[in-house]
Amino acid sequence: MSKSTVLTLVGSLRAESTNQKLAEAIQLNAPEQVEVVIHESLGNIPFYNEDIDVEGQVPAAAAALRAAANEADALLLVTPEHNGTVPASLKNAIDWLSRPFGAGALSGKPTAVVGTAFGQYGGVWAQDEARKAVGIAGARVLEDAKLAVPGSMVRFAEVHPKDDAEVVEQIKGLFSVLANAGSAAEAA
Repeated sequence: MSKSTVLTLVGSLRAESTNQKLAEAIQLNAPEQVEVVIHESLGNIPFYNEDIDVEGQVPAAAAALRAAANEADALLLVTPEHNGTVPASLKNAIDWLSRPFGAGALSGKPTAVVGTAFGQYGGVWAQDEARKAVGIAGARVLEDAKLAVPGSMVRFAEVHPKDDAEVVEQIKGLFSVLANAGSAAEAA
């Protein structure tokens, strides 16, 4: 059995981001048959502009993102909540991956959205907005794959998410949904 690849995009660009730490915890707790690849350069991708999305002239960072998404079996978006919605870096990545319309790297790609935020709901508004955006962009949104960790700044001040038993258990449930999505895709 070959490994499946889950490309993970973290919406926060901050070095000590709790969402980056959550992505690391997800990577560390992946089942043996799953490789979780965290894409590191969302901050280097210029804002989507159709004038620069021209064959042979696509900015290198955007082309690398598209190539990584095309090669992945599934996508995982890990998002904080900025003013009640998705951070610009993640929305921009979705915009680049949605093109060309109807045939972009997101087209039919199983995609899950998770995250953590300072507030009491764990960033669910941002997660809902991200699901909406990737769904419109053509991804196959995995509505049952949910993980929202509230109070992140306090909860993860002393403990990395990989060492939080409750979070690790939720991560295992996330992979169960991702595995079922992969099985459904293979059967189709």
